[in-house]
Amino acid sequence: MSGRVLVVGLGPGPDHWRTPEVADALDAATDLVGYGPYVDRCPERPGQVRHGSDNRVELDRARLALDLARAGRTVAVVSGGDPGVFAMAAAIMEALDADPSARDLDVSVLPGISAMQAAAARLGAPLGHDFCAISLSDNLKPWPLVVRRLTAAAEGDFVIALYNPASKARPTRIFEAFDLLRTLKAGDTPVAFARAVGRPDERILLATLRDADPAVVDMATCVIVGSSESRFIARPGGARPWLYTPRSAPFSPSSGEAG
Repeated sequence: MSGRVLVVGLGPGPDHWRTPEVADALDAATDLVGYGPYVDRCPERPGQVRHGSDNRVELDRARLALDLARAGRTVAVVSGGDPGVFAMAAAIMEALDADPSARDLDVSVLPGISAMQAAAARLGAPLGHDFCAISLSDNLKPWPLVVRRLTAAAEGDFVIALYNPASKARPTRIFEAFDLLRTLKAGDTPVAFARAVGRPDERILLATLRDADPAVVDMATCVIVGSSESRFIARPGGARPWLYTPRSAPFSPSSGEAG
């Protein structure tokens, strides 16, 4: 087989956040495969075929990419953010796992800036200590599993980055998540809603867990919920406060660390 599959991350925002490696892959590809709005973000090139599709058919896109590569095509499978964070790298690997005949294809995953990295850079350093990322989408996993993971993350005092917080089909899950977190974390825990970071419609809202209004989120929003150590740093002149999580956390005997 002479074809290639390049699984690329476009980053969450402007073109200059795209890595040179990804830009070269997009330029070399004979075919682009991905969620329609992500494909639309790619520069057009004469002769390149674009295969845009709905956002719920990840595995179908992955199979299409492998079939095109079998036919000798150079296929760029595009994701927003990083392809390995709730995106197409996992779908490609799932398709390869189910299809041994495709495993001799040339497949490469090219990283991009994730939504949580972009949000963290805007905010200051909220991911400066231990953190985790959890998708609130229950399209591919049951909601009770999401609840179990949210509970474990809150009880472990991780900073939590929430992906896919709400959609037209799932308008209430973010409210359920916040109701749960409010029973497990302090009310003054910092919260950030980072929407469309790097794009013209970017919006950053800061709150505490007690006062945060989950109604502001949509699928373009990355929600960051701090740990017990996360804190705001006031800035002069009415500037938006910084949000950070210090790297040095106080020792607690209950942590299990050796004394």
